[in-house]
Amino acid sequence: IACLKLVPNNADFAFQFFKEVTLEAPNKNIFFSPVSISSAFAVLALGARSATQTQILEGLAFNLTEIQEKEIHEGFHNLIYMLSHPEGGVQLNLGNAIFVTEKLKPLKKFLDDAKALYQLEAFNTDFNNPTEAEKQINDYIERKTHGKITNLVKDLDPQTVMLLASFVFFKGNWEKPFNPEHTEERDFFVDAETTVKVPMMFQTDSFDFYFDEELSSTVVRLHYKGSATAFLVLPAKGKMKQLEQTLDKETIQKWSDHLFQSFMDLYIPKFSISGSYEISNTLRKMGIVDVFTNQADLSGITGNPELKVSKVVHEASLDVDERGTEAAAATGVGLIPVSLPPTIEFNRPFLMMIFDRDTNSTLFIGKIVNPTII
Repeated sequence: IACLKLVPNNADFAFQFFKEVTLEAPNKNIFFSPVSISSAFAVLALGARSATQTQILEGLAFNLTEIQEKEIHEGFHNLIYMLSHPEGGVQLNLGNAIFVTEKLKPLKKFLDDAKALYQLEAFNTDFNNPTEAEKQINDYIERKTHGKITNLVKDLDPQTVMLLASFVFFKGNWEKPFNPEHTEERDFFVDAETTVKVPMMFQTDSFDFYFDEELSSTVVRLHYKGSATAFLVLPAKGKMKQLEQTLDKETIQKWSDHLFQSFMDLYIPKFSISGSYEISNTLRKMGIVDVFTNQADLSGITGNPELKVSKVVHEASLDVDERGTEAAAATGVGLIPVSLPPTIEFNRPFLMMIFDRDTNSTLFIGKIVNPTII
């Protein structure tokens, strides 16, 4: 499958981006969709030329001596198609859109290719009227994410030439749902000074489990129905920083290889998290620079050298509850073990990653420092 060629590069980009974001916001909740950001920038590469294009593709962790630009676009096309048509139980809306100043008209060739390969939608926008422009962009994204993501864009600069928006909406159901009757308020220890009350879901069952001694972290894997899988990673107190800075695709592979089924009392907070980012600064640190400056060569988009990316907004949101995402009464019959099972309680900052098994993609990476802050 074409998209499998992109797997190692997209994973490298995902964890590199995560490291940058955690350095920028060390003690904050983080939630983003690597695959959404990668695809949004790969579509720009379609219209980028010369150094601008090379920087984008290398910033996305591609080695251009090993993979051709054409293969990258074919891979993303295949990936977006597979993610938008997942098997039962998972709903994933992945969207990219560009809003371009009315002074510039995108070329038909770019629009056709971007739509065919990336399902990209393009709009002309009057940025001289920021209030109207914000409304146009926000209404579009709200509609596309079924009301999940609202007011993504604020404080638009009238000087904006092009805004790139990438957004993703995920809805999945747990393979082993939690019984809402077992959910109760419990303490979550944000840091040494802060404790908050959270609704804590509970179930006793057999789950994939691994304790990583090197990283002092407990790993639990939960499956969604369909092809999505969640890894929840609980570092020991004071070990989050080390985990963040060493996390990479090899670590995930190691965990996957070492997981074993273990009976446990599992407590996970019920929470909603969303991340909304203006990500151009983060990408600059990763080597994607020219596209945001007057050095930009995006002449393949409008045929005009005067185009640059003014703003990149990304938003991802996720609900975690008993059924998976949308709660409903679930009755599950848990097995009763003979001996008392160990208790694993996610009651301090942890990481949550969601992968798609069919395409081996990193759908989301989240760091939950305080589950009561949406």
